[in-house]
Amino acid sequence: MTTDSAPPPPSTPTPPSTPTPDPASAAPAAPAAPGGSARSLAWARRRHSMARFWREYRTHRAGLFGLAVLVLIALAAVFAPLLAGADAQSVTEAPGKPMESPSAAYPLGTDQFGRDLLGLLVWGARISLSVGLLAAVLSVAIGTLVGITAGHFKGWYATVIMRITDWFLVMPTLVLAIALAAVMSGTIWTIILAIGVTTWPTTARLVRAQTLAVESRPYIERARALGGGHGHVMARHVLPNVMPLVLAQTTLVISNAILTEATLAFLGLGDPTSVSWGGLLQDAREAGAVSAGHWWYLAPPGLAIAVVALAFTLCGRAVESVLNPRLGATR
Repeated sequence: MTTDSAPPPPSTPTPPSTPTPDPASAAPAAPAAPGGSARSLAWARRRHSMARFWREYRTHRAGLFGLAVLVLIALAAVFAPLLAGADAQSVTEAPGKPMESPSAAYPLGTDQFGRDLLGLLVWGARISLSVGLLAAVLSVAIGTLVGITAGHFKGWYATVIMRITDWFLVMPTLVLAIALAAVMSGTIWTIILAIGVTTWPTTARLVRAQTLAVESRPYIERARALGGGHGHVMARHVLPNVMPLVLAQTTLVISNAILTEATLAFLGLGDPTSVSWGGLLQDAREAGAVSAGHWWYLAPPGLAIAVVALAFTLCGRAVESVLNPRLGATR
């Protein structure tokens, strides 16, 4: 007896199975790529912004001239020990005779102690630039903090803080600086503090106006609706938008700070142990250079102060025009 059996169906080849990755080992590597790309994208945007800023800044010839002058003076201040010598400020080791007129050996003459005025001018750039920069940074930092908080926290806080700002505005800045410098010890840090705490109201007013304009925009409301607190709104949204104004204001405040430092030093309220351009003018006045007609003792420090103040002003105007295109279009 035979039985008919159906032939087996043809076997279809099964595709090779691909190994499944281990979730434990694959999970940590997933966020690395997006994080790295976001960081690189942020740096690329910063580099692009800096390149665009420099490209627009180069179109301002006055700003380039001011920047070149500042770079030269800054290099001279940094390399003062090499250019003027480490003993250029020493009174006991003065190489020349007192109050010599300009000559080949001493291009700017000598002071009342026989020191080379050119070397003193180079060393004085260190103190004048350092005091101007640090005092301007302190002034702008105080003004930015006051302006952002006064524009963000409205009500009684803004009223009180702006009345204090108005009081500082109507008071003569130089008189307040002289009073603080006279009460405290005569050091460089005293001059920096006296200038910084008396020149911030203008920055505070400008930053507060910009803060009010920024916080009226719709994305600030969205940030608050998504749970952003006061610190998040001020640090992540308001501060980046007011920074262009702060940078432009800083360059303008530096020139005023240098002039104020020179005035305080000329009045005898500076640091007597350091050489600055204002201190050189004060020494020339005490030595009778005005009545004796020793112009080489008076002219170089005064011209240095005027040139640096003008250079910072030119740079500040150029930065302001680049960061505010509407302002540049109206000029």
